[in-house]
Amino acid sequence: MNRGGRVSRTCQPYDWLGSGPVSGALYRAVMTPLSYDHYCSEIVAQTALLTASIEGADLTVPVPTCEGWNAGQLLRHLGGGQRWAEETVRTRATGPLPDSHFRDLSGYTDEDPAVLGPWLTEGAALLADTLRAAGPGTKLSTPVPGGSTEFYARRFTHETVIHRADATLALGAEFSVGQEVALDGVDEWMTLGSLPMHFEVHPWMRELLGPDRTLHLHATDTAPEAAAEWVVDLTGDAIVWRRAHEKAAVAVRAPLTDLLLLIYKRRPAQGEGIEVLGDAELLDYWLERVSFE
Repeated sequence: MNRGGRVSRTCQPYDWLGSGPVSGALYRAVMTPLSYDHYCSEIVAQTALLTASIEGADLTVPVPTCEGWNAGQLLRHLGGGQRWAEETVRTRATGPLPDSHFRDLSGYTDEDPAVLGPWLTEGAALLADTLRAAGPGTKLSTPVPGGSTEFYARRFTHETVIHRADATLALGAEFSVGQEVALDGVDEWMTLGSLPMHFEVHPWMRELLGPDRTLHLHATDTAPEAAAEWVVDLTGDAIVWRRAHEKAAVAVRAPLTDLLLLIYKRRPAQGEGIEVLGDAELLDYWLERVSFE
């Protein structure tokens, strides 16, 4: 199999030893995102966890997972993004608002956590309050098709989670996230990463598609009823994913939080606690080509 000029070995699909079948009905039953109000609450809760972790910290430390930024710049990016989303929802914007203020971070190299913490708290609360006031289903501009307030509630829940991970790990602390949020985080990443619009914006992503290209991610620290398994199917004319227990060309077994960090490229596939079985090169190729930040 040729992938972008690289030659990989061919292997047989692999199933996990010791894993029993999980019914399709169970997977269908759990394919429901968090409620709108839960997302609003989670934006505030995740921001609170983040601000607690930076108290007294040196925010000039570099963030390895966000090359070129230190911790203070990362948090200005997150807080600026939350305020951008709040303005978008509050004004019912019909087109994208300017976002350079949270992308050019050159002016935020020496941040004080005593100042940054309350600023982040305020911004998260503003966003949550504005989302609640607008309510679910309100139409407005979004970066993906079908724009409504649900997009911003869900996206900024997981934007906050992942950037909390960036900051927490950069500061040398352990990162964890609740199971319900982590499950939805993987689902959202899969959904966004498989949008057909990617082929229009980045035609080279079609190189992912081909025969025998299937991936299976399996969380090792969840109960069966969590149905924490995902299949990515690249064998057709589009990227397709589903919650399922199926054979695949490559299998990844890891704790749920590590799977979330893996697909966001915050953890390497070769890291401790992550087991890759089968065509590891396909996994690397997929992770290299598909991302949603």
